[in-house]
Amino acid sequence: MGSAQLLTDVATVASDVAIVGCGPVGALLANLLGQAGLAVEIFDREREIYPLPRAVHFDGEIMRIFQAAGLADHIAAVARASSKGMHFVNAEGRTLMVRRGIDGPGPHGWAGNWYFHQPELERILRDGLTRFPNVRVQLGHDVGSVDELNARYVVGCDGARSLVRRAIGSRRVDLGLHQPWLVVDLICDPDAPRVRALPDHSVQLCDPARPMTIVNVGTALGGLRRRWEIMLMPGDDPARVTEPDLFWPMIARWLGPQDARPERAAVYTFHSVVQEGWRKGRLLLAGDACHQTPPFLGQGMCAGMRDAANLAWKLAAVVTGSAPDALLDSYESERLPHVRTFIDLAVRLGAVLQETDRDAARARDRRFAAGAEMFDYPQPQLGPGCRLDALPPVGTIFPQPRLGDGRLMDDAIGQRFAVVGEAALLDGLQTDAVLLPGVGLEWLASHEKRAAVLRPDRYVFAVASDRAELVDAVAALPVRPA
Repeated sequence: MGSAQLLTDVATVASDVAIVGCGPVGALLANLLGQAGLAVEIFDREREIYPLPRAVHFDGEIMRIFQAAGLADHIAAVARASSKGMHFVNAEGRTLMVRRGIDGPGPHGWAGNWYFHQPELERILRDGLTRFPNVRVQLGHDVGSVDELNARYVVGCDGARSLVRRAIGSRRVDLGLHQPWLVVDLICDPDAPRVRALPDHSVQLCDPARPMTIVNVGTALGGLRRRWEIMLMPGDDPARVTEPDLFWPMIARWLGPQDARPERAAVYTFHSVVQEGWRKGRLLLAGDACHQTPPFLGQGMCAGMRDAANLAWKLAAVVTGSAPDALLDSYESERLPHVRTFIDLAVRLGAVLQETDRDAARARDRRFAAGAEMFDYPQPQLGPGCRLDALPPVGTIFPQPRLGDGRLMDDAIGQRFAVVGEAALLDGLQTDAVLLPGVGLEWLASHEKRAAVLRPDRYVFAVASDRAELVDAVAALPVRPA
């Protein structure tokens, strides 16, 4: 369906955007679109929030997106900021690799790692929707066909079995990892000596006898919430490993029934999959509907949140008439290679963690004999799309400094384009973008540039070394006043 056909019956649609799925990605997208003034309907087959945790981690960039939605302070009140990293430890306790933590606010203006209880996060996101009379929440509504949705655009945030994806006919690309794991969440006694002895940082136990992940999630009602993810081994019965008599012996080196009570135990298969085909006419995908990430980097939910941030400002620009419908074609072209970078790294980390051949594990350990390898979250460039065609830092996310008046930069910009850099270059610049002279100079100097043009999602549209380059960059912006 072309843009002309899409626009033919705009006056007759009931909403600008219909979202299928009110999980964290769908609810965040609805908040961002509601804030932009769009008429939004969001549907979910369930009436209540799924009561048990699934995702437990997000990073500083995601907290920055929550800030853009006006919900960061509410989420910070129920999440646990952590300066600790993630340690990959072999069977003898020697550290092989460390994903570094960040002390204090990181480049996004927030702590670099946050741990949370997903039902609490979802409640805040859903409560946020009550701020917007232009957003209608339809719970207990099982969408049977996209044809029943009277909206200009439909976004499938409906998970791995996505109805919207089936309507699009996306092509599945299997990236090779499909492994069942037992996930056990425990509410621990904070006064128990063995609980107090647990590490604050996350641990990836690279033990060929039984690979595991241990995560300090944070404070819970009645104790401390800790997560164990336990790889299923040959001979395990997936139907029975959730029984306490079976999983307690697996973690006996750390805790026993006297130290904690189970909150839930479930078997999940960790997948590495992407879809090709995130858009067909008015239909679009976000989150697990278009990619699934193994949890070894803590980036599964984060990937969907980045989808929402990328898609929200583009939908708002198209619906309000300030950009052509073709802008939405840049969504997949930008996000797919970006999310692939995170999935590929998670798969590589999974190969280190999940090695069960003892000889291969010893060979792996020898590769780290010189000391632990340190690494950070990747900061990949967006694929081609709504940016100038140039090397990084174009297409990467810009940091968020505090301004002279104490505000975080994004609060001064809102959901608009912005230009930062040397005052001499910005003075008298003709643009509808927000001008922030004197901001970002240290970052710009590190890249030998004097100004940068930022998109509403804070990814860099262009950089400039002189006034002429900056004028050309601003003239290339795809969004005009409606």
